[in-house]
Amino acid sequence: MTMEDAPQAAIESQLACIECENDVRILLAVESGSRSWGFESPDSDYDVRFIYAHRKEWYLSIREKRDVIELPFDGQLDICGWDLRKTLGLFQKSNPVLMEWIVSPFVYLESGSFAKRIRELARKYYSRKAGAHHYLSMAENNHKSYIENRDEVNLKKYLYVLRPLINILWLSEKKDLIPMVFCETLNAVTVPGTTRDAIYALLDTKMAISELGTGKRIAIIDAFIEDTMVRAKAYCDIAPVSRIPIDVVDDLFQVILNEVWL
Repeated sequence: MTMEDAPQAAIESQLACIECENDVRILLAVESGSRSWGFESPDSDYDVRFIYAHRKEWYLSIREKRDVIELPFDGQLDICGWDLRKTLGLFQKSNPVLMEWIVSPFVYLESGSFAKRIRELARKYYSRKAGAHHYLSMAENNHKSYIENRDEVNLKKYLYVLRPLINILWLSEKKDLIPMVFCETLNAVTVPGTTRDAIYALLDTKMAISELGTGKRIAIIDAFIEDTMVRAKAYCDIAPVSRIPIDVVDDLFQVILNEVWL
């Protein structure tokens, strides 16, 4: 998929309406989900995620205020965003979902220096332990829910087990942030050639048809998942811990608010 294939005009129009109706400024808007992972089906919807900032005065209150903006799903566009303060609170904890957003290959809108600054800080402070535990839990839950103890499985669910496991391999082998595109990560980590071929065959089928459907278990992929689960659990025990200093996050908060609302 290229940016030209996306309903760019419709997305930009929705984002402009969000800014106007909520009196906010969108700092970053990206594609998330299967399209950004690189294994969307022909009829996959668009998962648009964004980060926004209110005016400075909005934050000067002891009242709890809604820190999420969500639009009703229209069958094609799924649009949801987080407030800047919520975002930075999650960022300090190396929230893996947020880390995926900031490296998405499909950027619909980027305003000011926020994205550049947060990517730089993420590369410096990202907690590999937080990421590893997140992806291990995702892999285990999907495996238990859709594959374990079944003779026939929903074949696309293999990809929802493989992606988080491959991400853990990246964390254990590489120094940079995990790429959003599954194939980029898959090609960069240690995976047996025959297993890689089997994964690509599954991926090609998934992208060619609207519904992959069910089928017999794939032995070579099952063996890889079993082995990698063991390796992933071992890595979780030794993965480096990091936490972004609160004063660094506070400084970024102040810089962005001053930049956006001059």
